[in-house]
Amino acid sequence: MANTKSALKRMRQNEKRRVRNRAVRSRVRTAIKVARVALGDKSQDVRALVSAAIRSLDKAVTKGVVHKNAAARKKSALTRRLASLS
Repeated sequence: MANTKSALKRMRQNEKRRVRNRAVRSRVRTAIKVARVALGDKSQDVRALVSAAIRSLDKAVTKGVVHKNAAARKKSALTRRLASLS
């Protein structure tokens, strides 16, 4: 347990950030999963779903939840699979 006032405040801040980061990360993972399923099924709105996943990845990078190179790697994989369909 924290001993000082500043350590207690840090604990509160870290908990808030942890919850927020988990929510953002979950949204990103869900968007990627939906896009991958659409790519596998070759559904009609696959382009929109891939662009939504890329948008959510970019937002996560902006918020500092996902590293920019990790996001670039995931975006590249999605666009490669999208390109192989057409």
